[in-house]
Amino acid sequence: MRLPRPRGPRSAALLDALARPVEGRADRFGTVASGGWRVDDPLRDDDLQVFLYVCYELHLRGWDGVDERWEWHPGLLAARAEAEAVFEDAVRALVGPLPTVAPGDLPRALADLVAADDGPELAKYLDRRASAEEFAEFVACRSVYHLREADPHTFGIPRLAGRAKAALVEIQIDEYGSGQPERMHAELFRTTMRELRLDTRDGAYLDWVPAVTLASNNLMSLFGLHRRLRGALLGHLAAFEMTSSLPNRRYGNGLRRLGYGPVATTFFDEHVEADAVHEQIAAHDLCGAFAADEPDRVGEVLFGAAACLAVDRLVAGHLLNAWARRRQPAPAPVPV
Repeated sequence: MRLPRPRGPRSAALLDALARPVEGRADRFGTVASGGWRVDDPLRDDDLQVFLYVCYELHLRGWDGVDERWEWHPGLLAARAEAEAVFEDAVRALVGPLPTVAPGDLPRALADLVAADDGPELAKYLDRRASAEEFAEFVACRSVYHLREADPHTFGIPRLAGRAKAALVEIQIDEYGSGQPERMHAELFRTTMRELRLDTRDGAYLDWVPAVTLASNNLMSLFGLHRRLRGALLGHLAAFEMTSSLPNRRYGNGLRRLGYGPVATTFFDEHVEADAVHEQIAAHDLCGAFAADEPDRVGEVLFGAAACLAVDRLVAGHLLNAWARRRQPAPAPVPV
């Protein structure tokens, strides 16, 4: 992917450093890009979220023209750690206190958490009311994740053992098309984008999406890249799967309402059935087994699930609010 544009002084300093070879820049990077973040709303802060997204992508597919040795550069990692601390604190504050749950009760607690979620009804709006332009904007926002779908959660596989590991592998096999490249969910989503006449290149909409969209992706990377947060990673995946089947049915119906055919809806239709199965695997075989193996991390699993729901509410609210403002009638002209 091509590097995005900076959205503030810290992301500008980072992008300036990455445009150069590691040599000659290494010793000074920490002082250029760190020094303490002072951010009023980290989850909506463009500078912070671009900074983290660029850092995390170095561990995934990388950036065009960027020296790959930056991935493990000590100065870069130190600067990233400062940004991550601000981001993680903001997510924990957003989630707030959670109940104490016994390991054996974790699957039920996850189901209760999902059932109690009262986030904006984005899926219902896309099903019944969204215009073709609004639906395309939704898909463009989701492309930041879905064009690399499942990758952040795959970091959890080598950090697990036994039943939990097998369950995560079972879910990820489906996400990656069971060995068929054209059936990979990322490729199915690319097909949907193509049908909607959207740019299918990786990262094509990075400069357009809001900070909260980047935050939802950065949350997965934060959980996936830190072994200490492996429980949160599994909880995030469980909530993601447990809230997927019905919304994807609505997304497919919304496209059909707008006149799109089965090629455009294949991605969403695929998830209706697959995620209904994944929901049970994630709650019981994955999180339930992990809780039995590591009972002291049950709280982190619940936190990861709650974080997934809370940040996704911000993303949905941003889109719905933007569309509502657009639909408002223009103000009456001011008399001269």
